[in-house]
Amino acid sequence: MLQAQRNVLEKIIKDQREGFGDWVNNPTDYEIQVLYTQIDRDAQGRPHFTSHRYGSDPNQYFYPASTVKMPAAFLALEKINELGIEGLDKHTVIQHFAGNAPQTAALADPSASDGLPSVAHYLRKIFLLSDNDAFNRLYEFLGQAYFNQKLRAKGFTDTRIIHRLSVSGFDTLGNRYTNPLHFINEEGVLSQQGEVYSCFYDDFGLSKQVRGLAYMNNEGDIINEPFDFRYKNYVSIQDLHDILKTVIFPESVSESERFNLTTDDYQTIYRAMAQFPQESESPQYNEPDHHVKFWMYGDRDSTFQIPDHIRILNKVGWAYGYLTDVAYIVDLEQGIEFFLVGTIHVNSNQTYNDGVYEYETEGLPFFAELGQAVYEYERQRKRRHPTDLSWISELLNTE
Repeated sequence: MLQAQRNVLEKIIKDQREGFGDWVNNPTDYEIQVLYTQIDRDAQGRPHFTSHRYGSDPNQYFYPASTVKMPAAFLALEKINELGIEGLDKHTVIQHFAGNAPQTAALADPSASDGLPSVAHYLRKIFLLSDNDAFNRLYEFLGQAYFNQKLRAKGFTDTRIIHRLSVSGFDTLGNRYTNPLHFINEEGVLSQQGEVYSCFYDDFGLSKQVRGLAYMNNEGDIINEPFDFRYKNYVSIQDLHDILKTVIFPESVSESERFNLTTDDYQTIYRAMAQFPQESESPQYNEPDHHVKFWMYGDRDSTFQIPDHIRILNKVGWAYGYLTDVAYIVDLEQGIEFFLVGTIHVNSNQTYNDGVYEYETEGLPFFAELGQAVYEYERQRKRRHPTDLSWISELLNTE
């Protein structure tokens, strides 16, 4: 990846700091990390990338929350392709059963048009609304060791995804066990996978994995001790950026670094990431456009509609006072495209799991302010060669 001689992102922030919130004066206090990648096309339309960083120590821990759902979706498609079973694809019905407690079964999905779950449907729920159960079911299909080892083999070495999300009863050991499941069609079982035990862990030597003044336990009691994130998920900003870049521009990396996806898989991913919730027919949602789009529009009210020519192919996460968004942002009218990945920590009382965070007052305005500033810079930036983004419009016009 090309590295710029001057940090354009720092210049953008410096030039417009008067219009920003308190985060611009205290980026370290807010544990801000941002990675902005410019995309320039050559005469043959091939992309070239120039990245700029801003913020605090990239070796400091942050909780990635729902952004871990993005690689889960990509790897679930890859695993299906690698199974190589005739008649089995991402639309095949997948049914989960309960093995060891507290595992639960998932035999149906009322949000699907046919009432049945599939990897493709779970993928759409992940990107359109950030559904936790959809991620958990893909995590159970992948298994902990497979999930992490596959990512590591592709070069994503600053990542550990080792637990389900927002479901009670699972401790560190319980998350190593994944449910028995099978894929079925009208003729019967195409493939089955028993309950699997697998283990992956890496400390990464990150700082501040034990932090804060207190936390609320599952019984609602405040425990006046630091909160331990050492056995929580982690994905570095760089890995989030590179995972998305690999899927948006697979030809920019070697074959060994790509996900094993079909052309139709890519189209399924791009459509789910680019659509707004109310554009989806299956599943159907009423949430506003910006519900899972933090950059540029995260602070808008529920009546705001993102312009149709702006599309944000992304995945957000929010939990424990951390807000994160990894995005490929495009303006279909002006041929603008760029990557923007960032995280901010808003937890002024330094108490975790109490639900008291400054998401609305400080976190989302950060994404809106900086996102708009980078977009305005992109609007003014000269490009030697035009960018054809018609492929996104075509995807959105076909369901």
